[in-house]
Amino acid sequence: MHRVIEDILKATKKRVATLDISNNDATFQNTMHQKRDFISAVKLAKQEGKIPIIAEVKPASPSATFREILPDDAAEIAKEMERGGAVAISVLTEPDFFNGSIDNLKSARNSISIPVLRKDFIIDEIQMDEAKSDLILLIAGALGDKLGSFVLLAQSKGFEPLVEIHNEDELNSALKTTAKVIGINNRDLGTLEVDLQTTVCLAPIIRDFDNKNGTKHIIISESGVHNKDDINRVICAGADAILIGTAIIKSSDVYTKTKEMVDALI
Repeated sequence: MHRVIEDILKATKKRVATLDISNNDATFQNTMHQKRDFISAVKLAKQEGKIPIIAEVKPASPSATFREILPDDAAEIAKEMERGGAVAISVLTEPDFFNGSIDNLKSARNSISIPVLRKDFIIDEIQMDEAKSDLILLIAGALGDKLGSFVLLAQSKGFEPLVEIHNEDELNSALKTTAKVIGINNRDLGTLEVDLQTTVCLAPIIRDFDNKNGTKHIIISESGVHNKDDINRVICAGADAILIGTAIIKSSDVYTKTKEMVDALI
C-alpha cells in the first residue's frame, strides 16, 4: 500500500486503541438497529431512469482540504444532496486525514431519510459500536483474511456492508463473503492513481459471477467520476451506482451538482 494509506492505518490503530464506547446506547451495541434499505433505493432510481448517486460529505482528502464541515454543516449538506436526488449519503468519519467525524455522521443521518454510509478505515470490531449507519465501508485491502468475518459481524449488527475492492484478487475474496454490495475503487491504494478502466474491467466479472451462481450484487463505482462522460462510462460497464465525493463537494451549489449527476442520462 502507498505510504499515505499506511499512515492512515497507523493513525486508525491509535484512534481505535483510545475508543471509549461506554456512553453509547447499550441497546445499539448489542442488537441490530433499523436499517434504511439501500438496495431497494438503487433499484427504484434505476427504474425511474435516474443514476443512483451516493453523494459524499467530504471535508478533505489526504492531499486537499475542500471545506470545513461541522455537524450542523453536515446536516445541511446532506439535506441538499437528498433534495438533489441522491439515493444515499456517504459521510467520512476518519478525522486525521479526511477531517471527518462521528458527530458529522450522526448529524447527517438524523437530518435525512435516505440511507447513510459510514466511510472510514474499519479495522476493529469496536468501531462498529461507535454510531448507527445504514451501510459501512469494509476495505478488502485493509482487512485481508478478516474480510469475511467483518462482513458477517456488520450484518449481525444491522449494517449493509459495502466491500471495497480494487483488483481481481480482492474481488474474488469479496465474492466469497455474504456481502451484497461491492464497491470498485478506481483509485489504486498502492499508487493512489485513479483509472476508471478499473470499473470497466471488474464490473463484468461480477456480472458473470452472478449469472453463473444465481446471485445479485449491487456494483458501485468509486473515485474519479467527475462528469456525464465518466458516469456513462462506468454505468455502461455495469455499475449500478456511483459514489461521488470531490465533484459534488467542490461545487458552489451542492443541490444542483447532485441533481446534474442524478439526471446524467436524461
